Amino acid sequence: MRRGGLHGGAATSATTVARARRVLRVAVAVFFHGYHCYTSVAALLVFPFSAAVLASGAMATTSSEVLRGVSARLRSMFHAAGFPPSAFFALLNAKLSQTVFTFAATLPFTLTFLLLAKACVAAMLRDHRDDAHEPPRGGGGRRRMAALPPCASVARAYPSLVATHLFNSFAMLSTNAAVFSLLFLAFNGADLLGFTSHAATLALSAAGAIVYSVAIGIATVVCNLAVVVAAMERCAGHAALLRACVLIRGQVPTALALALPTNLGIAASEALFQLRVVSQRPLAGKFALGLAGEAVSIAYIHALCVILEIIVSCIFYRSCRRSEADELRELEPEEKGDLQA
Repeated sequence: MRRGGLHGGAATSATTVARARRVLRVAVAVFFHGYHCYTSVAALLVFPFSAAVLASGAMATTSSEVLRGVSARLRSMFHAAGFPPSAFFALLNAKLSQTVFTFAATLPFTLTFLLLAKACVAAMLRDHRDDAHEPPRGGGGRRRMAALPPCASVARAYPSLVATHLFNSFAMLSTNAAVFSLLFLAFNGADLLGFTSHAATLALSAAGAIVYSVAIGIATVVCNLAVVVAAMERCAGHAALLRACVLIRGQVPTALALALPTNLGIAASEALFQLRVVSQRPLAGKFALGLAGEAVSIAYIHALCVILEIIVSCIFYRSCRRSEADELRELEPEEKGDLQA
C-alpha cells in the first residue's frame, strides 16, 4: 500500500497498524533466524549497558545527593519560569531528574557498548536484500545464514554512530527546550488573560502533557532512525539526522507504533528489576547469591529487549528505503512524459 493512497482516519490507522505488524513480524523472524549471533551480541556488548541502566535506576530510586540536586534545580527553574505548582510539573520534574541522572551515569556505556552493538547488528543486516515486508523462509531460502560481522566493518561504522549519538543528544535537548518555551508562553499567556482557575490550570497541564509526550516521542524515533542511518549509509551528525527526517516522512505513526512494544518490554524489565532485586535487597540483608542471579537474568532480558529494538529500527529503515524507492519509480514516468511534451 503506497503512502497517500488512503483517505480517512480509519483507513490510515488500519494501514499504520498493518505496516507496524509487518515490520515487527519480520524483525522477530530475523531475530530467531540469527538467534545465536544476536544473543552473543546481547551477552557481550549490550549486557554491560543494560546492567548500567538497571543499576542507575536503582540508585535513582534510593537516596542520591546528585539526583536530589538535579531535582531541586529543575524545581527552581520551573518556579522562576512562572509555571504553577501542579501534579503535572511535579511528575515532569521527577521524570526529568531521573532521565538526566540515568543519561549521565550510563553515557560511557552508551558511547562504547551500546553503539558497538548497534554497529554490529546493522552490519549483520546491511547485506540482506530480501523483502522488508516478508519474513525469511527456510529451505532453499533467499537469506543466507546470519553471521557475526568482521571487526573492520564494525570499526568503520563506529565513529559515525558516536558523532550521530552526540548530535542526537543536542537535538533532544533542543526539543525539550522548545516544548518548555511553548509551555512557558501558554501558562503565562493564560495568567495574563485571567485564566487562573483550577480547571484552566488542569486543562493546560493536560494539553501540555500531550504536546510534550508527542514531541519527545517523535524526536526519539527520529534520533533512533538517525543512528541506524549512520550505521547503514556511513553518514554522521546532522547529515544522518536530516536523512532520517526525509526517510520517516509520512511514516511517523508507524514509527511510534513500532516503538511502543519494544519500549514496553524494556520498561517491564526495569520494573521487574525494581520489584525482584531493589525492593528485596533490604529484606535479604547481606549479599545473597539468589538475588545476584535474578539481577543477572533480568539484565540479560533487558539486553535482549534492546537487541530486538535495534533490529526493529533496522527493519523499519529498510521499509522506509523501499517506500522511498517506490515513490521515485512512480514519479519517474510522469517526469519523462513532461520532458517529452
